[in-house]
Amino acid sequence: MSYFDAASSAPLHPVARQALLASLDEGWADPARLYREGRRARMLLDAAREAAAEAVGCRPDELSFTASGTTAVHTGVAGALAGRRRTGRHLIVSAVEHSSVLHAADAHEGGGGSVTRVGVGRTGAVEPAVYADALRPDTALACLQSANHEVGTVQPVAAVAEACRAARVPLLVDAAQSLGWGPVEGDWSLLAASAHKWGGPSGVGLLVVRKGVRFAPQGPADERESGRAAGFENLPGIVAAAASLRAVRAEAEQEAVRLRELTERIRVRVPRLVSDVEVVGDAERRLPGIVTFSCLYVDGETLLHELDREGFSVSSGSSCTSSTLTPSHVLKAMGVLSEGNVRVSLPAGTTEEDVERFLAVLPGAVAGVRAKLGAPVPVTVRQEDALVVDALGKLCPLPVIELAKVIGDVPVGGTVRVLADDEAARLDIPAWCAMRGQEYVGEEPADRGSAYVVRRVS
Repeated sequence: MSYFDAASSAPLHPVARQALLASLDEGWADPARLYREGRRARMLLDAAREAAAEAVGCRPDELSFTASGTTAVHTGVAGALAGRRRTGRHLIVSAVEHSSVLHAADAHEGGGGSVTRVGVGRTGAVEPAVYADALRPDTALACLQSANHEVGTVQPVAAVAEACRAARVPLLVDAAQSLGWGPVEGDWSLLAASAHKWGGPSGVGLLVVRKGVRFAPQGPADERESGRAAGFENLPGIVAAAASLRAVRAEAEQEAVRLRELTERIRVRVPRLVSDVEVVGDAERRLPGIVTFSCLYVDGETLLHELDREGFSVSSGSSCTSSTLTPSHVLKAMGVLSEGNVRVSLPAGTTEEDVERFLAVLPGAVAGVRAKLGAPVPVTVRQEDALVVDALGKLCPLPVIELAKVIGDVPVGGTVRVLADDEAARLDIPAWCAMRGQEYVGEEPADRGSAYVVRRVS
């Protein structure tokens, strides 16, 4: 079995396993106590904090260990907003942030605060100038991920941090995906990360609050971790997290070169091997191990099951893999195809043979899913000069399949109106037009769902 979903959770690093087992014997006591066992536990905790701080590029007393990366984000956002409540209640986030950041933004908005969600281009990156324009006199906090978790695009954190610093607004960076590859550049103010993303154990997060940043921890007061993480420290997990972070950093430069070559191989060869594929994300400014592509006329969940049967564990941002049946917010913000979306994220140690076998298996898996989907004969009628396709009650990719089957039946300059009530069609039909060189005219109201109007250009 080839595990290609390291962006969700990386396999436990051997160093993490060794440190975890060793600290179970040595680090079980309360590090706040003054007796011998407590002092030993405290030494382990202090050493782990110093190692993690060195990797992050901060002072040890600026770094707190939390119960998860999500907890670090929520604590960081809430504490920074509360600490700067006199400035205002305006929060800025990018539209492609991890759900933990977006959920924190929703909670802030629900409590009476205001939120600006900065859009991105088709590569998934924000424009620093656009981000800077969103800053206001009442902005209390800005948030920006260091790299995107779905498509691997690296964000211009340093440039955004410079703009925030000029406006005297703290910037919180979600560094979960990138911290294992290196420190985050720029003059950021707060940082959050999660150990299981770099090969540490789950249940350990990092929250860094730079000295001078106004910060007011929320919730009941607790004396541990500077009041930012209540409860007894998960000392074995913390020790293993710090040890594995140091270990992966030592391997990062060499491993990054190797994984970049493998992901570039996938980026280049998948469109040659499979028809109607869009590779998404920035081609250059991206993490070493992530490559994401979308296949037209494919149900994403079915494709993932097919690849699983072939021995490959991959993930997807497709609407079809979500219990809500709504498109990935990242792909939606980028304006790219959501159907048949596959994210390959290679863990350290992935072999060339694994990638070659994946490339050999993928075309047959896609072809099989397309065949199983059985693309139904579309129901079409003429309405004045437009062809109307009734795809009501059908989930994507079926509305797109039906559009593709009839676009050739209208003359150049003619239009097709696709009636659909699947939310994903709002994203996938414009994305299909961009891929196939047709003009997306727009969305019109209909008796049920919406009418998506497409003009044939070629």
